[in-house]
Amino acid sequence: MELSRITPRLHLLDFSIGQAYLWQDEEELTLIDAGWAGTADGIDAAIRSAGLAPDRLRRIVLTHCHRDHVGSAQELADRHGAETLAHRLDAPVIRGEAPVPEPDLLDWERPLFAHGLSTPEAPPTRVDREVEDGEELGFGDGAVVVHTPGHTPGSIAVHLPRHGVLFAGDTVASVQGVTFGVFHVDRALALDSMRALAKLAPSVLCCGHGAPVTTDTAAQLTAAARQ
Repeated sequence: MELSRITPRLHLLDFSIGQAYLWQDEEELTLIDAGWAGTADGIDAAIRSAGLAPDRLRRIVLTHCHRDHVGSAQELADRHGAETLAHRLDAPVIRGEAPVPEPDLLDWERPLFAHGLSTPEAPPTRVDREVEDGEELGFGDGAVVVHTPGHTPGSIAVHLPRHGVLFAGDTVASVQGVTFGVFHVDRALALDSMRALAKLAPSVLCCGHGAPVTTDTAAQLTAAARQ
């Protein structure tokens, strides 16, 4: 596993199913999502390969409760003393106190969903801070939570307005261009969330699945939200 540089302060970690992102401030690192269970060593090695120190990891922001996003959060948090953050509506699922909400699958989504379940199940994971829409997160010169219900009840995006960066979680995908995500528990609500994200007009879009979008980003996201 390697870190792929997107901008001087932003890197991608690709787990083949699901992705995580690393944001670098001067003294701290922030991980957006945590990939699969059992990949903590690989994540640490990837961070070191970029000339960064894993012990600078101060927070792990979980965009939602699915296994390919939560997997290594507990191990990394314990190892580096990082704080784990998630929306209050997904926090009980992440902690193992409530079941993962079942998606309302379209027929063509069913085989893709079954393939996603081949990733290791995430262990119960502590949430140190439950966040709400509009909260500032203490990194990225003013990163803010955007509640994006629909994919799961507590799905969030993270917006860095001073940098034009938007971490969209799984509400939006970029596997074959910018598109509406899949596996939503409430498709109509998720589409409303996608439309709200489009209004932020990001210059860099980081989705849970698919390549980061850095060209004509706002226009592509707006067009996808209208379809």
